[in-house]
Amino acid sequence: MLIRLLHLGIQTSWFSLFIWLLAAIPVAAEQVRIAIAQNIDRVNLSTSTPAIISDGNGQKIGELQPMQGLLTSANDDRVVTGNTQATKILWVKPQQNGYVWIGDRWYRGSVQAIATTNRLVVVNHVNLEQYLYSVLGSEMSPTFPLEALKAQAVAARTYALYRSQSTSKKSFDLDNTQTSQVYRGLSGESDTTQTAVNATLGQIMTYQGKPILAVFHSASGGHTENVEDIWSGRKPYLRGVPDYDIGSPGYEWSQTFTGAQLSQSLKVSQVKSLVPDRVTPFGSVVSLKIIGDTTKILPGSQVRTALKLRSLRFTIAPTPTGFLFTGRGYGHALGMSQWGAYNLAEQGMSYAQILAHYYRGVELSRE
Repeated sequence: MLIRLLHLGIQTSWFSLFIWLLAAIPVAAEQVRIAIAQNIDRVNLSTSTPAIISDGNGQKIGELQPMQGLLTSANDDRVVTGNTQATKILWVKPQQNGYVWIGDRWYRGSVQAIATTNRLVVVNHVNLEQYLYSVLGSEMSPTFPLEALKAQAVAARTYALYRSQSTSKKSFDLDNTQTSQVYRGLSGESDTTQTAVNATLGQIMTYQGKPILAVFHSASGGHTENVEDIWSGRKPYLRGVPDYDIGSPGYEWSQTFTGAQLSQSLKVSQVKSLVPDRVTPFGSVVSLKIIGDTTKILPGSQVRTALKLRSLRFTIAPTPTGFLFTGRGYGHALGMSQWGAYNLAEQGMSYAQILAHYYRGVELSRE
């Protein structure tokens, strides 16, 4: 199925969670691998139903009873659980559609612990559609209009497939943070996120028959960016377009820094002046010149990280004790603006129309 998009102007709470979650059933076969924790020395695992423990070869090495804790650690390149040592990989697979506890919350699917030189990588293997139930509620408020949530579901599904196609030789496809997509397991799910995912089951955006890099952000501050102006590499579907995020929580912001704070964060002594070195046509600072005892030009992304700025779209003015950053937007300003999607949905646009606005020339198809 192919649709051309048209551009138009662990404790007591676990049981109650499981009851309502039984309603969310429509699923596709695609599995994704999500890194829940990396480079840790140990993790607590448990399950809501009886579970099978096996090694990396699929050989059963034990069982786990419901709500029984399993402290898992690494010994060189082997996974250790109590008196049992597996090979490099240990699996815990709940039976009867049960859930798995990893660290501090419940997840659907199964869990894989991988030993890497006395450290663990903990990976949740989960059905893609069920993964999206949580991503939606973790990335976008479940109170947003349904059409905005459906647009987010398609974007998140497309992004996950895009990433998974380039990670086949790795132990996971995505992590659970903003580096990939925020994923909080069952705690991220709600009736509305399930409805939005189920209503768009299997739908992705493609360009020339391939899943696109469907990035998204909170708010652009009035206009999204061309991808090549912010990151490297041009993509014809990630073009700057007018945004409809005015009045959103991330639309305007300001932060003040003393000279000492800037010197410490930017690693330049005695900061005297800050001058945008390269700015996109839509106002994002791609690089910034810092003048102090020495002069340094830093990428805007590095400045944003160091100063914990909401976005790259800012101006700078001196103050008696330092500098005032006044900005707009929240995030990288590429692809779909979530608050823009909110406002477009409120105006009556469908999820397909919202996606067509933010991702140019793409097609809506089924995976």
